[in-house]
Amino acid sequence: MKVVLEKLGQDPQHSLVLFMRGLGLFTIGVIFIFLGYYTHHCWQILGITFITIGISVSAYGYAGIFANRLLNISYKLKNPYKADQK
Repeated sequence: MKVVLEKLGQDPQHSLVLFMRGLGLFTIGVIFIFLGYYTHHCWQILGITFITIGISVSAYGYAGIFANRLLNISYKLKNPYKADQK
């Protein structure tokens, strides 16, 4: 479990970029769904595709952010005196 957390949380800036890109894809998908409501239904299908990809990318990015935070907490709990000394 710790190996997976270390792999996911090794680069929190990259995880944040992935999360924001997924959020952008989700927003584009919502726009396409609204566009398809007023025009042709094929836009809605494209919107659902974008939403699915956006949720997947955002979830992976958020998992990396969460893993990094969880690892930081676990390291500080293991070595409470080393975290205070610098």
